[in-house]
Amino acid sequence: MKILMIAPEPFFQPRGTPFSEFYRIRCISELGHRVDLVTYPIGDDVDIRGLRIFRSPSLLGIREISIGPSAAKIPLDAALFFSAWCRLARGHYDAIHSHEEAGIMGHFFSRLYGLPHVYDMHSSLPQQLENFRFTRSRVVRAAFEWMESVVVRSADAVIAICPSLVETVRHIDPSAKVTLIENTAESHDVDKVPAAKSGELRRELGLEGKRVILYIGTFEAYQGLDMLLSAASKIAAKRDDAALLLVGGRPDQVKEQRERASNLGIGDFCRFTGQVPHDRVSSYLKLADVLVSPRSAGTNTPLKIYSYLRAGAPIVATDMYTHTQVLSPDVAMLVPPEAEPFAAAIELLLDDGEFSRRLTNAAFQLSEERYSYDRYVEKTRKVYQSLSGNGGRSG
Repeated sequence: MKILMIAPEPFFQPRGTPFSEFYRIRCISELGHRVDLVTYPIGDDVDIRGLRIFRSPSLLGIREISIGPSAAKIPLDAALFFSAWCRLARGHYDAIHSHEEAGIMGHFFSRLYGLPHVYDMHSSLPQQLENFRFTRSRVVRAAFEWMESVVVRSADAVIAICPSLVETVRHIDPSAKVTLIENTAESHDVDKVPAAKSGELRRELGLEGKRVILYIGTFEAYQGLDMLLSAASKIAAKRDDAALLLVGGRPDQVKEQRERASNLGIGDFCRFTGQVPHDRVSSYLKLADVLVSPRSAGTNTPLKIYSYLRAGAPIVATDMYTHTQVLSPDVAMLVPPEAEPFAAAIELLLDDGEFSRRLTNAAFQLSEERYSYDRYVEKTRKVYQSLSGNGGRSG
């Protein structure tokens, strides 16, 4: 099939939804389909067989975009809409595949050109407004609820990236054609990292002789980094054989958290790398003695959790639905989102090698049984197989 994909994100940048889009495209390509991706004029080109990238015009000098809803997305999405329309008018496509708020564009084009529409649901749009505190307007929230309902009810296939989103879809329309495809593809890159590469990285970061407590992800408020640093201060006061490594964050966010660490007296205990190339993330994962996910809000499963399961180190995560829809006490330590119990859990895993090995082995087994790459590919294949006969070529 020849697919027009619409992605209202900076592609590619090392953050949640672009990661998901990258691996979705790579999988679709492996299945023999071709993808024309229409996306923002922001981000780096990537080389995937069968992928062509078409960027919308740059408007108002916007060169970066924050995670979540923002006023800057309004002109970018307007330009994206017309760029996608131009591609449809020029090309011949077999299906439309949309992400996030571009779902409403996919709905419109699907009806206009008689093409099947796949909606890739990475989050609930109304919930994003709440999580990012974008607006308190009931009118705006109602508009997003309407938009989400229209897209879910009309799409020929909905891909949900975690169980909570499947529940959201079923609440909107119990008969919706929804498939749960967790963001597991990236996790299997962890298996390809040679031990020597992580050893070099450890020396580069000055972590020789240190037990590494590792966080990977964005530095947004809902990630719970303030609580993590508070927990780190309790650990640093008791031991000098450990260090907290934080991978990710924009420069301004890193500066803010570095200052917070300094104010807590743990400037030397913490290492900040900023954002790293996505092909190096797995090497950082292999450094870890303990992996942490301190998320404090939201219901979507963090993308990193699937990589954590395969990384070969025990996991400490907050005991919230964002984690528990994947993790259980059999594979991770789940604790309240508070500094004291979070710190205690990390220390326990640093000190109890047998318990850590038991959790680590169980986590890897869970990944093999439920989150294998073969399952990811097979689920994606079935979604596109279901589109057969649902539409024809445009133009």
